[in-house]
Amino acid sequence: MFAPSPSQLATIPRNRVAGLLAGSPKAELHVHIEGTLEPELIFALAQRNGVTLPYADVEALRNAYAFTDLQSFLDLYYAGCDVLRTEQDFFDLAWAYFERAARDHVVRVEPFFDPQSHTARGIGFAVFMPAFIQAAQRAQDELGLSVGWILSVLRHLPEDEALQTLRAAEPWLDHIIGLGLDSSERGNPPGKFVRVFARARQLGLHRVAHAGEEGPPEFVRGALDVLGVERIDHGVRASEDAALMERLARQQTPLTVCPLSNVRLCVVPDLAQHNLPQLLAAGIKVTVNSDDPAYFGGYVNDNLLQLFAAQPSLGASQAYALLRNSLEASFAADADKALWIAQLDARWQDAGRVA
Repeated sequence: MFAPSPSQLATIPRNRVAGLLAGSPKAELHVHIEGTLEPELIFALAQRNGVTLPYADVEALRNAYAFTDLQSFLDLYYAGCDVLRTEQDFFDLAWAYFERAARDHVVRVEPFFDPQSHTARGIGFAVFMPAFIQAAQRAQDELGLSVGWILSVLRHLPEDEALQTLRAAEPWLDHIIGLGLDSSERGNPPGKFVRVFARARQLGLHRVAHAGEEGPPEFVRGALDVLGVERIDHGVRASEDAALMERLARQQTPLTVCPLSNVRLCVVPDLAQHNLPQLLAAGIKVTVNSDDPAYFGGYVNDNLLQLFAAQPSLGASQAYALLRNSLEASFAADADKALWIAQLDARWQDAGRVA
């Protein structure tokens, strides 16, 4: 199966793009598993574990999701993690997300998990890793969903703690594909984590990092040059640096962009002003993802559909590119990627012929 040609894509009317976006195979490359903790599950787990929440009900908690910046979100995010206590809790969290991802026709997901959010509460790898492994295996068996876990370290904490976390993960590395870097960018440049990323490389792990969300373009450059990352998570502020934009396009470094997150955290004013079309037009391998969907109001299909509804300039060719980019940018086996891309191509070629 060949990729649909530009002329075929040009024949697909824009009113058919939403259905194609929603129903096509795709990869989710930037989602924090703790950020999929829906308010309903927070209350269920709180009741299960005897945790008292400072909110009267689900709606009161949801109404608290009025963020002014990344830190205001992180404060609530880390508080929400407190209801996760047992192996069953972590399994329920992961399985609920995997079911939702499968409904969005996600075929590959590479979720982040934040061990330090749990080890700081006395909950270790022996509690959450068996749950994540079991949920991923069930997702493969029952949903046909391929899962690759990425351990993410918290950049507001010292690098020594990140190194300790990576050492604690070593018995579980058969089930972990990469190392990530998240939490607040301000005051925490990539250079703070040189040793832990060097160790990850020695261990054969893929490397990714959040950069250029609230941090400046220099943080994107630092993640590439100092940490040696293979993907940039967010990266939207790269558009402020023409030389960096040209480099990202030339090297085909993927950016895992999260439109609804960018709006909810005030990185951009609204979806109509999001710079994703500019990044894509520059030839950068942009992907669309959900980040922390329980907090930001949408899973991956919601991000895609709302972005396209807000940006009339985006059409079939951009939609196809975003979907294909997500599959190509994943760390899945080449054979799996080829299969998913063939399925994607078949769907879009059929749409071109029908049109």
